[in-house]
Amino acid sequence: MQTVKPVSSSRENFPLFVTRNSGFRLHQATLVILVMIGCFAAISLSWLFGNSHITELFASLQLIQENPPSWLIPPQLGNKYYLLVPTLVLFFLAQGIMRVSPTPQTWSRRIVVSILLILLVRYLLWRVLSTLNLADPVNGTFSLLLLLMELLTISGAIIQLLLMFSVKNRHREANRYSEAVEQGSYAPSVDILIPTYNEPDFILKRTIVGCQALDYPHKQIYLLDDTKRTEIKQLAQQLGCHYITRPDNSHAKAGNLNHALAQTHSELVVVFDADFIPTANFLKRTVGFFQNQKIALVQTPQSFYNCDPIARNLGLEDVLNPEEEVFYRQVEPIKDGVGSVVCAGTSFIVRRSALEEIGYFVTNSVSEDYFTGIRLAAKGYELVYLDEKLSAGLAAENISAHIDQRLRWARGTLQAFFIESNPLTIPGLNFWQRLGHLEGLLHWFTPIPRFFFLFVPIIYIFFGINPIEFSLRELVYIFLPYYIIQLSVFAWLNHRSRSAILADLYSLVQCFPTAITVVKIILSPFAKGFKVTPKGLASDRFYFNWTLALPLVGLLIITGISFVLAVLNSSTQSALNLGLWWSFYNLITLSVALLTLLDIPKPSFYEWFSLKKPVILTVDNDCIYNGVTNKLSEEGAEITLATNTELPTQINLTLIEEGLQVNGYITHSYVQERTNRIRIKFKNLSLAQQKSLIEILYCRPGQWRRKNSPGEIKSLLIMIKVLLRPLTLLRHKQAIAYYQNKLI
Repeated sequence: MQTVKPVSSSRENFPLFVTRNSGFRLHQATLVILVMIGCFAAISLSWLFGNSHITELFASLQLIQENPPSWLIPPQLGNKYYLLVPTLVLFFLAQGIMRVSPTPQTWSRRIVVSILLILLVRYLLWRVLSTLNLADPVNGTFSLLLLLMELLTISGAIIQLLLMFSVKNRHREANRYSEAVEQGSYAPSVDILIPTYNEPDFILKRTIVGCQALDYPHKQIYLLDDTKRTEIKQLAQQLGCHYITRPDNSHAKAGNLNHALAQTHSELVVVFDADFIPTANFLKRTVGFFQNQKIALVQTPQSFYNCDPIARNLGLEDVLNPEEEVFYRQVEPIKDGVGSVVCAGTSFIVRRSALEEIGYFVTNSVSEDYFTGIRLAAKGYELVYLDEKLSAGLAAENISAHIDQRLRWARGTLQAFFIESNPLTIPGLNFWQRLGHLEGLLHWFTPIPRFFFLFVPIIYIFFGINPIEFSLRELVYIFLPYYIIQLSVFAWLNHRSRSAILADLYSLVQCFPTAITVVKIILSPFAKGFKVTPKGLASDRFYFNWTLALPLVGLLIITGISFVLAVLNSSTQSALNLGLWWSFYNLITLSVALLTLLDIPKPSFYEWFSLKKPVILTVDNDCIYNGVTNKLSEEGAEITLATNTELPTQINLTLIEEGLQVNGYITHSYVQERTNRIRIKFKNLSLAQQKSLIEILYCRPGQWRRKNSPGEIKSLLIMIKVLLRPLTLLRHKQAIAYYQNKLI
């Protein structure tokens, strides 16, 4: 059973649009996309029904495919291994650059990106001029459709590579600007806004306490409660922060923020989502930027103090980074280089006067943050991205919430095509800023080709339709250099936040619901309002998400059948059996993707952190024992004792460095790795003790460190290991006990 700690009114969708949705309206962007699809369908049908002009056109194009330019044809040399030379040379060149420059620098990044762009352009020319199968309407239509899907996938990658020539790192700039803040010569007033809708009080308490712990004098904290809960008002009074509510929930989070802005007056405004806790130095590292009058907003990364549900469900908490790490390590610095930083809705600070100039936060989209940033940039202001982990929040706690969150982001971002704040058309942005935003818009279309690629080997095997024609020589000479180099530098370019194999797994898990959502957005962009991601969940049982799983299960069965057929026919086919190898890869990724949809038990509402702190244990008879914490949370601690001894149940614990004393009782005592360990559950904590624990666990500057993702080979081995892992989940009680121990 899944529960949410502190209950209050049920969640609901905020109505963003009322009169606009009363009837179906065909938007201009929708019409353009439908016309493009209609043209493709019309040409395909005309070809299928034998239209002479279309048939002659594709016959001419087929001649080009059969006689490509000479520079796309592998050279004829005596040694059959010569085709591997370009791949090997470029591979070792890339490896050498990465050894000399373990972290991408301007020179090393530009060399690698230039190599990738050259290989990518050559690959695309090869695909367009040499590999299409236009011999008949059926093969030709499917071949062109596959090419279009590839182009849709690659277009965003091309833009990213172009933008990588200009990447900004603001760390030194922050050091320079923060000097005035440290010295007190620059200390503008700051309003900290915490919008909330139905989040549990223990989550809000963390955020408020974290904001109060900020090392900055001129700040005011406001809790913006859109559910008008009595217990939350009492919490605000108890903690000593301002409480603001409003008569309605119009325009969701944006409306909540705008209502509060009208009642506050500080020069700068900070926004933290209800579950995001800043480190004590957040303001000292960000406020100084506003000495530059051109800067309107400073965005910092979203870090998370829990692992995402995909990593947790696979048992890879210590291996996988949250999906957002790629965006904040790679994409945002790229966008900063061209002035298209994305405001991410939390952990940012903005100049009030700039907000007033644009009419506050944008209210006609569920992504009010993104479009507010665009309007600020269009007014000539600069948006800055400071790549320092200065806060942390809760990642979605089950796979359903994880997917729903991505669907909301997709819906909000793609609404750009239907509102005035469209970054491609709004006056005031330059070409490179528009290009940076175009990359973000194209990203949300990539689930459509990812889902389509799952069907390619199935159609190839079952119907004998061949969408791509190539020889082994072409594969080695043209495709292999591009693919191997791209694979080898993928993680290096994104600062080890994700390997290509694991990135593909994440995209596969969410490709079907996202693809469906994208189609719905194109047809009806404002059909749904704002839905808050549920936080503060606990569950005492396993739950398999059949709603998300059914399409993947169906694909897995069909892919398995097609793979068997391909194996049975492999003796009569060449080693270049497209369906066989593609089906094999899809079988592995689909199987692992299905495992991510089994949510494992999460008995505790609280996160336990690996934290070494010296402690003193005092028992009733005044005996004192020394120990060190292994794990610490708001509800208890795991401690390694310096001596082997039996302790009574009731105990007093003192964290020596902080001087914090708490009472508790021992729940477990055991020997692990030849050391004596105990687990203590805290009891009767005062508000002061709770605040001290929150500051220790969440507010220490520099505590949210980066973790590197495994490389490609290790990622592949991890996926295979996950598939071959003994099914301990079959023994329900033992598995729950295992995960309970893992949590505490």
